Amino acid sequence: MISQKTAKTKNIGFTHDDFAALLDKYDYHFNPGDIVPGTVFSMEPRGALIDIGAKTAAFIPVQEMSINRVDDPDEVLQSNETREFFILTDENEDGQLTLSIRRIEYMRAWERVRQLQAEDATVRSQVFATNRGGALVRIEGLRGFIPGSHISTKEAKEDLVGQDLALKFLEVDEDRNRLVLSHRRALVERKMNGLEVGQVVIGSVRGIKPYGAFIDIGGVSGLLHISEISHDHIDTPHSVFNVNDELKVMIIDLDAERGRISLSTKQLEPEPGDMLKNRQAVIDQAEEMAAKYREKLRAQAAGIPFEEEIPEAAETITEEAETAPETADVIAEDLEVPSISEEAEDVENVEDVEDVKEAEEAEEAEEVVMAGAEE
Repeated sequence: MISQKTAKTKNIGFTHDDFAALLDKYDYHFNPGDIVPGTVFSMEPRGALIDIGAKTAAFIPVQEMSINRVDDPDEVLQSNETREFFILTDENEDGQLTLSIRRIEYMRAWERVRQLQAEDATVRSQVFATNRGGALVRIEGLRGFIPGSHISTKEAKEDLVGQDLALKFLEVDEDRNRLVLSHRRALVERKMNGLEVGQVVIGSVRGIKPYGAFIDIGGVSGLLHISEISHDHIDTPHSVFNVNDELKVMIIDLDAERGRISLSTKQLEPEPGDMLKNRQAVIDQAEEMAAKYREKLRAQAAGIPFEEEIPEAAETITEEAETAPETADVIAEDLEVPSISEEAEDVENVEDVEDVKEAEEAEEAEEVVMAGAEE
């Protein structure tokens, strides 16, 4: 006699086909772009096998293990380690998915630099290569480019390799793979924290252009425009200054956002034309004249009429004021400073330093630290 228990057992049928059908019923569908948890169960010479719950173990090649260069899988993964993986490609003919950690780090790095840019943060990074267009650094693992016009140093670019620089963000564009930074802006911002409009500083002439002179004031440059040199007419700044001349100048405008410092010696002249006829008088009475200038600014801010002795300036003052460039765009055209976009083209989609050197690079500006140039 067959027991009831035995009868029930015989009625249970579960073939291999039934098992396969059950697996299909509860199988997870994985798609490229998904981020899934997985466990390392086998380390391979050029990658690792990962269990993510699929029918076949997924594979992560060594080049997809980090945003940085990896030579050995053991540098990143360990057996039985569980972490997140990005599904890079669909199943191949063997039903195997390809995974990536690098893509996750890449997405999070861009998110982080966008946040840093929004906060107007200053970051530090080491230069790992240079080319004719500028210098290369890494920010959050991403390759960044510093245009030559935004490198504020007297050293040759080749000597920058290995140096740690303070940097501000100029352009963050994940879609175009562009991360452009400025060393000059970081230095100017730091310097500006100790400066104010109406302050007298000592500087030296580091460059002369038809429209004015660039004055080095403690490691950053300010523009002394030709219209702010003297009340008397000046044909060219070359007739007044030589490179390395030391002089006192007054700050008349600070633009931290654009990294610009505007200077004046005209406002320090005790008598019209003293910058041309008696420069020592300008130097000796600079603080006194600057105090009057600050008093005038305070009166204007309060809406109080300010009476001052107005020097009898030359008739050409009005003409100079009318012809003076109203924006730094004019100055930038004169300097032929390459735009950020043009310079950033040199590093777009470049995968290694040798490719960077072979890419077309922007012409380097004559004045690499220019307070008046438009980024």
